[in-house]
Amino acid sequence: MPADTVREDIRNFLTSRRARLTPEEAGLPDFGGRRQVSGLRRSEVAQLAAISVEYYTRIERGNVGGVSEEILDSLSTALQFDDVERAHLAALVRAANAPHRTTDRDGGLSHVRDSLQQVLDAMTQAAAFVRNAHLDVLATNALARALYTEALDIAEQPPNLARFVFLDPRARRFYRDWDRIAHDAVGSLRTEAARTPANTDLVGLIDELVTHSDEFARRWDAHDVEYYRSGQQRFHHPDVGDLDLDYDALEVPADPGLTIVTYTLAPHSAHAPAFARLRDH
Repeated sequence: MPADTVREDIRNFLTSRRARLTPEEAGLPDFGGRRQVSGLRRSEVAQLAAISVEYYTRIERGNVGGVSEEILDSLSTALQFDDVERAHLAALVRAANAPHRTTDRDGGLSHVRDSLQQVLDAMTQAAAFVRNAHLDVLATNALARALYTEALDIAEQPPNLARFVFLDPRARRFYRDWDRIAHDAVGSLRTEAARTPANTDLVGLIDELVTHSDEFARRWDAHDVEYYRSGQQRFHHPDVGDLDLDYDALEVPADPGLTIVTYTLAPHSAHAPAFARLRDH
């Protein structure tokens, strides 16, 4: 990703974050009258971060050479960033200041160790798969293959969950909360794009999704970032019906960029019969 693109990402990210905050939400007095900007003005962000307007304007334009961690922390606090947004801004600044690279495959690992497959296979009461940071599914256990049959049974390998969510019409039926999974998928890819901006495989995937999905393009332009960590996912399986499953995303320290995603059924769940049918699928 060219340096100009990274600087543009910094500008778009910061302007989108200040646009979502009102002076009242930021703890600033609102003197009424018509405001010419949506959200906070640059001068108000600078005031909250205790820096000059000129300095903040330079940062927002992507000129971040020499910007300290303390300044980034002050800006993150002023704009009420969560942990994911703080890390995203720091990653963008690192990318802007790093020597230009044309290729970076970090995060796009395509190989799973045999012992990791053995871990998946040992999980007989959980649907589990390994994905990389591009959302490619690299390995599965039996329950995951039964659960994700529509996403996995495709010609192009490895299957990619972002492609399934945005390019396969079956995804809107499979994910009963499609809007949330779409948000999480885009946010995860946006986070990874900042971490590895020179990754040509990831750039190609994003270009493909922007070109073929207006919904992805709209969400990509929002500059929201997300980590898929834990929660509940609501499915509608084509054969067994509705399933509400708890998910956990577990990073693999020995293989940076790989994550084990597990889906389990809560005790005494009303969907136990459906989950049992899935195991027998």
